[in-house]
Amino acid sequence: MGLLWTILVTLGVGLVIGFLGKAIAPGDRDNIPLWLTVVCGIVGAFVGSYVYYGLFGVAADHPNGDMYDTSRGLDVWRHVWQVGVAAVLVMVAASFTGRHTPKA
Repeated sequence: MGLLWTILVTLGVGLVIGFLGKAIAPGDRDNIPLWLTVVCGIVGAFVGSYVYYGLFGVAADHPNGDMYDTSRGLDVWRHVWQVGVAAVLVMVAASFTGRHTPKA
């Protein structure tokens, strides 16, 4: 049952982070299919967490934390990094897939 929950949570996080990244991607650089949005969200969540942990580490009042648990409570800044990385990945994916919205 643990593996099933890991897969479901990973897909859920990927969907949310991917859609948030897609929402902040500028202009028409966000016209990619749903599956690619989820992939960008999953990769953005992992890479964003890794970069945040590499730059800032674990909070001083949370010595037993790790890359996915950097502070006590909700770590808003780590999620901001995740969404930012996902937005960049959405723009890169849109440039590779060539799916741009035509100008009116």
